[in-house]
Amino acid sequence: MVTKTLPARADVPAEYKWNLEAVYPQDAQWETEFAEVEPMLDKVGSYKGRLGESGNTLLAALALRDNINERAERLFSYAHMRRDEDTTNPRYQALDDRARAVWSRTEEATSYFSPEILSVGREKIDRFASQVEGLRLYAHQFDNLFREQEHMLSEAEEALLAAASEIASGPGQIYDMLTDADMNYGVIKDEEGNEVELTQGRYLLYLRSPDRRVRADAFHTFHQAFENQRNTLASCYATQVKSDMFYARARKYESSLEAALFHDNIPASVYDGLIEAVHDNMHLLYRYMDMRKRVLGLDSLHMYDLHVPLVQEVDQTIPYDRATVMVTEAVAPLGADYQSAAGGGFKSRWTDVYETPNKTSGAYSWGVYGVHPFMLLNYQETLRDVFTLAHETGHSIHTLLSYRHQPYLYSGYTLFVAEVASTLNEELLSHHLLHSTDDKNVKLAIVNHSLEQFRTTIYRQTMFAEFEKIAHARAEAGEALTAELLSEAHYDLNKLYHGDTVTVDQDVAIEWARIPHFYRSFYVYKYATGMSAAIALSQQILNEGQPAVDRYLGFLSSGGSDYSINLLKKAGVDMASPEPVHQALQLFEKRLNEMEELLG
Repeated sequence: MVTKTLPARADVPAEYKWNLEAVYPQDAQWETEFAEVEPMLDKVGSYKGRLGESGNTLLAALALRDNINERAERLFSYAHMRRDEDTTNPRYQALDDRARAVWSRTEEATSYFSPEILSVGREKIDRFASQVEGLRLYAHQFDNLFREQEHMLSEAEEALLAAASEIASGPGQIYDMLTDADMNYGVIKDEEGNEVELTQGRYLLYLRSPDRRVRADAFHTFHQAFENQRNTLASCYATQVKSDMFYARARKYESSLEAALFHDNIPASVYDGLIEAVHDNMHLLYRYMDMRKRVLGLDSLHMYDLHVPLVQEVDQTIPYDRATVMVTEAVAPLGADYQSAAGGGFKSRWTDVYETPNKTSGAYSWGVYGVHPFMLLNYQETLRDVFTLAHETGHSIHTLLSYRHQPYLYSGYTLFVAEVASTLNEELLSHHLLHSTDDKNVKLAIVNHSLEQFRTTIYRQTMFAEFEKIAHARAEAGEALTAELLSEAHYDLNKLYHGDTVTVDQDVAIEWARIPHFYRSFYVYKYATGMSAAIALSQQILNEGQPAVDRYLGFLSSGGSDYSINLLKKAGVDMASPEPVHQALQLFEKRLNEMEELLG
């Protein structure tokens, strides 16, 4: 009998649930806006073939397109977040499906814009922009469009690709439903011998248990659930890779990787440079593994020993309300306005805090233009969860400032810069906690956490990035991505990244099947580059003060108004070079030294 179960959603106090009513007070308002979009799609079609008519006609068409996109995004955001509250709820499964469908129809209805603007030509578009003031807003978008011209297709082909987008999202949707709603992760016994349900939200909690038997049971049981579905999951991921290949080939890219990076104007050298820089510093991770084995007093260090703290955490239980105070204090170097924005979000129900049955796992920040950001957590009252709160708050304030300072057109930001704001907050939290105590045990706990952030964000995410590169390259070479091939590739990478000190358990071979980010292909490398940029910027903020803060807040307020590399350069870091990665790993080495000194 399972003695510990999740609280029902209805039993969670309102102040710990997000206020999606700020988007639509009732589902009826969602239905009203949904009904209003359809005739707008018909109207936007009336501009087809007329974009080169005049500057005023072009501006009217672009404004209507942006209005439709904003509405479709709002419809999808609400439906998807409602679905994430309980992934088995058929009402919000249906709303989510309908929202995806209208988004697909929106993309199809507006797909003629890019090829038609390209056919009008740069010279005429520039002339329109000089004549009609409102078109100057679109200068960066026009620049980016003409940059991508060689990969744009005919109007009919673009419409066909847009229509296929709903099908292309299928592997990710199937994966989410399988892992969030249908899969059972089994039961283990906790430290007291009580039977407890193993969930995605609780997995890492048990992996950090001081009881090695609990860690091992959680590790083996959890991975066995994925092993039981290995062929289905391999087919699902292989289809995702085939989708990537289809779009890359259709748009005449050399590879899926090039296609993924080109959209953000990121050279492939950044991706390859990250992997190379991490390989150059692998000895530091091996040194950390040696330290971990020594401090834990183990004859053999297994994969299930990698998450347990090296020292006993001080104050194991951190209530959510206390965590919000800790994060607000930690971001003080960013100024009173930033603190006020973060604190206001905590008090205004931006966040869905606790894990409940069938709630989407993990954590994320999600914005709705014209409303405010939202955060989904599965808070477990650990120090790790406090850092997750700081992380998602970084995303949310980035979104908030972009919304405040940018029109809808540029209110979003690329995934390449997204992880900078989140990781910088985590680094500020580490700095704050380390400098607010003289307690050796507290310092040990914080340095331990910092080391883990380097391991899991730079090293681990780079390993995942290398896995994605290998999987796509082998598929592009004509190999079938079977469960055996994927598991072998992932196992070999774990051997390379963890070195001879670690006993790489065979269970970890299937770990690729539990990484949801693989369904946002070539995304995970941005965690590693983002952390590298964040460390560089955090050091500037702490050492330079206001000038660095001003540059950083300017970056947060810029949304997608320029290319990512340029925005970061204006903030003070050049990610076109692997140097920030090397600098970040120098701080990792410094923290290793600090840990050894604290341990005596």
